[in-house]
Amino acid sequence: MTNPLDRIRVGSAPDSWGVWFPDDPLQVPWERFLNEVSEAGYSWIELGPYGYLPTDPAKLTDEVNKRDLKVSAGTVFTALHRGPEVWESTWEHVSQVAELTRAMGAGHLVVIPSFWRDDKTAELIEPPELTVRQWANLTKGMERLGHEVKERFGLDIVVHPHADTHIDTEEHVERFLDSTDSALVNLCLDTGHYAYCGGDNVKLIETYGERIGYLHLKQVDPDILADVVKNEVPFGPAVARGVMCEPPAGVPELGPVLTAAQNLGVDLFAIVEQDMYPCEPDKPLPIATRTRKFLRSCGA
Repeated sequence: MTNPLDRIRVGSAPDSWGVWFPDDPLQVPWERFLNEVSEAGYSWIELGPYGYLPTDPAKLTDEVNKRDLKVSAGTVFTALHRGPEVWESTWEHVSQVAELTRAMGAGHLVVIPSFWRDDKTAELIEPPELTVRQWANLTKGMERLGHEVKERFGLDIVVHPHADTHIDTEEHVERFLDSTDSALVNLCLDTGHYAYCGGDNVKLIETYGERIGYLHLKQVDPDILADVVKNEVPFGPAVARGVMCEPPAGVPELGPVLTAAQNLGVDLFAIVEQDMYPCEPDKPLPIATRTRKFLRSCGA
């Protein structure tokens, strides 16, 4: 019998149903996502892209309650490396999502840095490396965001390292953590993205344990990844090729990651997020059900 990972709270997200956008003809309707995530055995969900699920708190509360679901977090995208001039537009977006997140009783806001590629065409729109000034803008901006979100909404921000953003590799993630205050900013460690960008998840958890505030569980197919790296394939097309695969077929091995997280001695959400945009509507449910069963076999 696997040791129970009693500090880990497992959930899933619209992402595991191929949902990347608030509204897209290639995505399943939100009612179907809620029905199936509940049927697959998950009790926690994230909001996904703002506007995919109903944004009226009363309606959304009713919909999640009748399926025995609870919300763990909302998600926002930010481009704070661009400096103070983007603060107002960033805050407008963040406060909208934070308002709904708080209304749903969640405690976290997942913050994803902006892509340096266009998310539809995959063309380069900015240099992959930040200047010293942009790094300062990014870290100070995130601290300000963490402070404001906590003050006004009572939520903790967790910054999500992500492929094709400026917080991706081990070097960039460590630089970001070393440059920010843990009282204001912590990490949403996405196991798949960190592995995709060459990082060692267990090492990061063991080294920066006090900064791990939240987990996204994903795996990468090592063979597809090798080809993606070799041919410099952008993230979007890599996902369409199946680079993010169903556990336990890929890396990192999730058992040791979950054990390392359990050993931190704090309660942590571990939200399954298998990037599958776009996918056939009948594909997600069987995968989600098997993944939940697999995580139970790990003790979670």
